[in-house]
Amino acid sequence: MNVIKRLLACVREYKAASFLTPTFIALEVVCEVVIPYVIAMLVNNIKAGPDLAVITKYGLMLIGLALLSLVCGALSGFFGATASCGFAKNVRHDLFHKVQEFSFSNIDKFSTSSLVTRLTTDVTNVQNAYMMILRFTVRSPLMFVFSLIMAFVMAPTLSWAFIAVIPFLSLGLILITRRTLPIFRRIFTKYDNLNNSVQENVKAMRVVKSFVREDFEKQKFEHASDEVRADFTKAEKILALNGPIMQLAMNTVMILVSYFGATIIIKTGAKAMDVGQLSSLLTYGMQLLSSLMMLSMIYVMVTMSAESARRIYEVLIERSSITNPENPVLEVADGSIDFDHVNFRYSEKAERDALSDINLHIESGQTIGILGSTGSSKSTLIQLISRLYDVTGGSVKVGGVDVRDYDLNTLRDQVSVVLQKNVLFSGTIRDNLKWGDENASDEEIVAACKLAQADEFIRAFPQGYDTFIEQGGTNVSGGQRQRLCIARSILKKPKILILDDSTSAVDTKTDALIRAAFLKEIPNTTKIIIAQRVASVQDADQIVILDGGMINAIGRHEDLVKSNPIYQEVYYSQNTHVKAGEN
Repeated sequence: MNVIKRLLACVREYKAASFLTPTFIALEVVCEVVIPYVIAMLVNNIKAGPDLAVITKYGLMLIGLALLSLVCGALSGFFGATASCGFAKNVRHDLFHKVQEFSFSNIDKFSTSSLVTRLTTDVTNVQNAYMMILRFTVRSPLMFVFSLIMAFVMAPTLSWAFIAVIPFLSLGLILITRRTLPIFRRIFTKYDNLNNSVQENVKAMRVVKSFVREDFEKQKFEHASDEVRADFTKAEKILALNGPIMQLAMNTVMILVSYFGATIIIKTGAKAMDVGQLSSLLTYGMQLLSSLMMLSMIYVMVTMSAESARRIYEVLIERSSITNPENPVLEVADGSIDFDHVNFRYSEKAERDALSDINLHIESGQTIGILGSTGSSKSTLIQLISRLYDVTGGSVKVGGVDVRDYDLNTLRDQVSVVLQKNVLFSGTIRDNLKWGDENASDEEIVAACKLAQADEFIRAFPQGYDTFIEQGGTNVSGGQRQRLCIARSILKKPKILILDDSTSAVDTKTDALIRAAFLKEIPNTTKIIIAQRVASVQDADQIVILDGGMINAIGRHEDLVKSNPIYQEVYYSQNTHVKAGEN
């Protein structure tokens, strides 16, 4: 019921269409049920003696009912399509907006591929089910009830045959559902794996081709696809039994009614029942049993979509692990940063902390370098500053205030992060840069690009700042992409600028020019540089050495090159012309 209530809240502005659909369906059903009754009267009148006036009257009645049924059916289809498509649009809207609120830990919980499946396949399944519910869960019961009433009006005794078949059909439906529901639950998990395989392969296409691993990726995809096929085939085979069971019941009942009805007409000389009554009874029987078959199809559709509805509901009720406090701080005083006995792990199930007992003080305007081997949690450390994750223990303060006390937008507007694999979006260079500040003037854009050493290569393009960037920035080099992302972050005018190995694709000369420009043009901005190259951080005010999620050492280049083994190893391996022991 909770799932249904939450999804029905997505109907919103399509309530009128959702109400009108079953209303016109009901009118259509009334017309369809009255038509056989009129035909029965027409047949009996013709048998009694043809009268053109009577035939014309009944003929006009039938034409009118048929036209009214046609209009009602068309209107129900129109409003049904409007309601179901609008409902699906609102579900997608709510899902997407909910995902935008998620923290990284929420994303990790569901996985990107699973969220994509829920926004696409699951929403489509629920949309189809909603359409079926609006149109046929009203039509089928009404048709069943009205047809049953009219059948009893025509022949009370024979009509009990239609009632007798219901328990048999219900038992078949229950057995089919019990077998198929667990299979559908498995299928959607495998759909997630299939989408993940596609997503991973497309994103890493260059790597796949460079290592000639196309055959391996094809096999992996085929395996995931075959698992989905196998489960769907198994479920469909079971569901396919529904049709034959229904058809067997319908044919059996119709044969019995035809036989005994014909017997009654012959033995009583058409006094207990007339030909018109039998004809109408057969029509009502067909309508009645067809409505039962339609109800079984709805039941199957709802069974299939129930798991999709549950998966959508899981996302909609998920609460972000990172939310605004009741009375958030709306201003960041400066760019100072304090890590006070910080511990962090990505989930409660994690075997160990990613960061352990981190104590670090960074003054506003300082340049901080962070070095460490792969897996030493360098990126994890800086993600706590902009509150992409919350600490497990201890606290992180920016401008003297715990980051958990800030308004999220206020904090993130003042903490700009440039990742190694930052993303550019389809659009012009100017459009991408304005992500940093949508109101930035051309002069501000150019100034930021000069600071990031991007202005020169941008002007080399024929369209300059109006050059179109393909999705993901695939038509510019890695170094150019990184410099554009740095310029975009500078346009935010943040109090804290974090470069997470974001100059790895530029040459050492350009890297040095960027750092020199930072020192000269944005001296009051706190700059944190995560790098693999010692040259990128050796001029920093402090260099932090991370090892296994813990701070191994903090100091300046001159001190660390003399005393810290980790720093010495990195420094001398990158500067082979310098002998150990020399400054």
